Amino acid sequence: MTPEQRALLADTRRHFFSRCAVGVGQVALASLLNGGRGEAATVAANPMAEKPPMFPPKVKNVIFLHMAGAPSQLDMLDYKPALQKFDGKVAPDEIIKGKRFAFMDTFAKNPPRLLASHREFKQYGNAGFWFSSLLPNLAGVADDLTMIHGISAENFNHAPAKCYMNTGSIRFGRPSMGAWITYGIGSHSNDLPGFVVLQSGPRGPRGGAALWSSGFLPTAYQGVPFRSGGDPILDLSTPKGIPHGTQEQTLAAIRDLNEMKLDATGDSEIGTRIAAYEMAYRMQTSGPELIDFARESKETLDMYGVEAGKATYANNCLLAARLVERGVRFVQLYHTDWDHHVDITQPLDQVCKEIDQPTAALIKDLKRRGLLDSTLVIWGGEFGRTPMAEGREDGKLGRNHHIDAFTMFMAGAGIKPGTQVGETDELGFWSTGEKIDVHDIHATMLHLLGIEHTKLTYTFQGRPFRLTDVAGRVVKSLLS
Repeated sequence: MTPEQRALLADTRRHFFSRCAVGVGQVALASLLNGGRGEAATVAANPMAEKPPMFPPKVKNVIFLHMAGAPSQLDMLDYKPALQKFDGKVAPDEIIKGKRFAFMDTFAKNPPRLLASHREFKQYGNAGFWFSSLLPNLAGVADDLTMIHGISAENFNHAPAKCYMNTGSIRFGRPSMGAWITYGIGSHSNDLPGFVVLQSGPRGPRGGAALWSSGFLPTAYQGVPFRSGGDPILDLSTPKGIPHGTQEQTLAAIRDLNEMKLDATGDSEIGTRIAAYEMAYRMQTSGPELIDFARESKETLDMYGVEAGKATYANNCLLAARLVERGVRFVQLYHTDWDHHVDITQPLDQVCKEIDQPTAALIKDLKRRGLLDSTLVIWGGEFGRTPMAEGREDGKLGRNHHIDAFTMFMAGAGIKPGTQVGETDELGFWSTGEKIDVHDIHATMLHLLGIEHTKLTYTFQGRPFRLTDVAGRVVKSLLS
């Protein structure tokens, strides 16, 4: 085709979109109102349309439970009798010499001393996993869990460490896990976003929206924050006094204009805008139904500990189950207030009480709904806590940040339940078993979704990027 012919074709298309008596947006809207069936077809491609995986997957959906602030694995999941024996003793110089920590001044004033956990630990399940008295409900589902000890991260400050856990880089601006996954394989759901973010706790996580950003990927793939009460998204409902027909006409007109601009410029972000309008229209029906827990049994609500109308972790866990049931590909829950420098007693008791029952209920409920065989649940923070005490107030002891040996657990599809992977030394300072990095967690998650992590790339500023950067391996000992 000659340049003149291409220009003529472009002019003809622009003429069609600008002069057509029945706007393309109205044709698409008609298809939308008919549930996508019939002869009418949407002109702009749906960026969230399901795409084939690279190889047969074992997982369809992921729920990532991020405990923002870094849980103390030594008081919850990684029992160390040696800490009980040497409680209050100065930490051996060979394990801390040359090692940098956050808030070095608190360790510089006095030699850091080892701190025992004052919780009672017991073994549970066929594998004999250790759980402290802080997690009685999770201990009850021990045989459904895969425990991962000795994970390492790259940065000991919260915001870059959260960024590393969520995007694979300590530098802000990279796409998040959910963005990479929906970019790679789309979503099953037509009526809800493919990547949903839920938050609970007294504030949002450090790093904010960058943790669920699409980065340099098209903005269609960024996470959509939901609320657990009222409209899932603010301003989703049609304003009072606006007739249904008026809204349809308005959306059709907006789509016509966007299609014309898309045709003239080829800007993919306009396609994202069109898809967002369509999704918002569909969610006016699917959204309120999603967060209406009235259809759930009292048994289910009590199992989670749901509090009607509140943005609690329990409500969000039930909402996560309902989201994957409706085909949402990636659900991320952030629960904050795990940063216990000053006091590792009552504040840790409180956050564990908030998450223990709902997390166990989520695993039970997914199994009951027939979803645990296709869903991967991941629980953990951005790093862990030191075996040494940190004293900031008289009479109180906390724990500092620790990136060399923290604990996460998984449950669900494609992994070996009742299996422990990785180990730590007798004080819980170093990894002594299989070396596992955050990038390895990412690579394994992608593998379970049918994605080869080295091949899911996007070229930006002249170089290909991926979630696992230039590292990462599949942790085969986790796989069933």
